[in-house]
Amino acid sequence: MAARANKFLLSGLGTGYLPIAPGSWASLAVALLYLLAWRVWRGWPVHVAMVCLAIAAGAVCVALGRLAETAFGRKDPRQCTADEWAGQAVALAGLPVGLAWPQALLTAGVSFVAFRVLDIVKPPPARRLERLAFGWGVLADDLAAGVYANLISQLILRLVLDLP
Repeated sequence: MAARANKFLLSGLGTGYLPIAPGSWASLAVALLYLLAWRVWRGWPVHVAMVCLAIAAGAVCVALGRLAETAFGRKDPRQCTADEWAGQAVALAGLPVGLAWPQALLTAGVSFVAFRVLDIVKPPPARRLERLAFGWGVLADDLAAGVYANLISQLILRLVLDLP
């Protein structure tokens, strides 16, 4: 029973088992949680929720990283999407939230696209971070992609689109 629960957590609440692009499904789930948090709280609590989600998903990756490698039979297995949950949450934290629904959608969309591109491309040093042992290697490249995506999203949303 515990092994099944651990796999469920590692798979980003099951998103790792979705077809074709499980990392994208996981990132989309986080973007939808961001929008749900926006509908409930608006303002700074949305950022707190994203930071808490990043910490929780990151802790799952680190604590269960060895299990992910043995349970799924390879380093950074595609079924393990808790790392995408952490990275996408980092990509969304601190972005302009706004009070209008179209702005929240735009923020989530820009961040989602930026994170997916950067998670796939893995600009330096993200690719090298995959070499870290166990769960750190699973997690660190996605956190780096999340930081990059956050910075790019900040520039696009604040400078190009002039959102507050």
